[in-house]
Amino acid sequence: MWKVFIDGRAGTTGLRITERLSLRRDIELMTLPEELRKDPAARRDMMNRADTVFFCLPDDAAIEAAGLIENEKTAIIDTSTAHRTQEGWVYGFPEISGLREEIRLAKRIANPGCHATGFIALIAPLRELGVLSEEEELSCFSLTGYSGGGKKMIAEYEGDPRDALLDAPRAYGLSQRHKHLPEMVKRCGLLKPPVFCPVVAPYYAGMEVLVPLHADQLRCGKNELADLYRGYYQNGLVRYEEADENGFLSAGKMTGRDDLVISVEGNEERLLLTARFDNLGKGACGAAIQNLNLLMGVPETTGLITQED
Repeated sequence: MWKVFIDGRAGTTGLRITERLSLRRDIELMTLPEELRKDPAARRDMMNRADTVFFCLPDDAAIEAAGLIENEKTAIIDTSTAHRTQEGWVYGFPEISGLREEIRLAKRIANPGCHATGFIALIAPLRELGVLSEEEELSCFSLTGYSGGGKKMIAEYEGDPRDALLDAPRAYGLSQRHKHLPEMVKRCGLLKPPVFCPVVAPYYAGMEVLVPLHADQLRCGKNELADLYRGYYQNGLVRYEEADENGFLSAGKMTGRDDLVISVEGNEERLLLTARFDNLGKGACGAAIQNLNLLMGVPETTGLITQED
């Protein structure tokens, strides 16, 4: 039985991964008594006895925790931002060419960020297939449910009374230094980060990432672009799907699921690339479990909620 230890299981991501894995019979969840949950010696022991360790920690704590693992057979899946652009860490996005094979053999896996997942799903194939130049200056809007902000933000939105400003969508990351930008640039091979506008809205979960483009920024047309995505995403949890919502695109379409759908909207002059998924699913916990499944050598949708369910 595959032994798994979750370091930081009290947070939003840790709780969701724990909930999912506790239902599986092929996994032994290793846990510490509450009084030892933050004890370095106890954590070190657990980590070095596990087949896979999930880091559901702040960045600094994840870096520190990585230094506690001495067993060369223990694999890490880090859900923090700490290692997503670091050498020696495999980026945990199996649907991007070449990464599935690397993940299967990896001992250090960096789980993608939620906003980054949508942007990379849209842009990485275009860069790889040569239809978008590395020099293009892009912009990106990303709408997310408040669960992406963790326990503190969840408490703010679900508190009573709550600030009236929380009743409407709120833009953030206003300094243009959002922590997901480095991985978005690196994993898409861009020379410049996009102008990025994340927006949190008063609903629990669901994400919609949009990248607007002028047609002359691409070396193909709208119909060819749709075919490109269909061909590129034939395996895994990402797929192309024509939108059919009477002229609207809901950020809640994929809530509660672990897959991601892409669509191409617009006309022959201006295009809107969209990726929709659950920020706690393919944007966090679902992606982490998908990477675990690859390490274990079981079907990568094991224990996940997808279009087949």
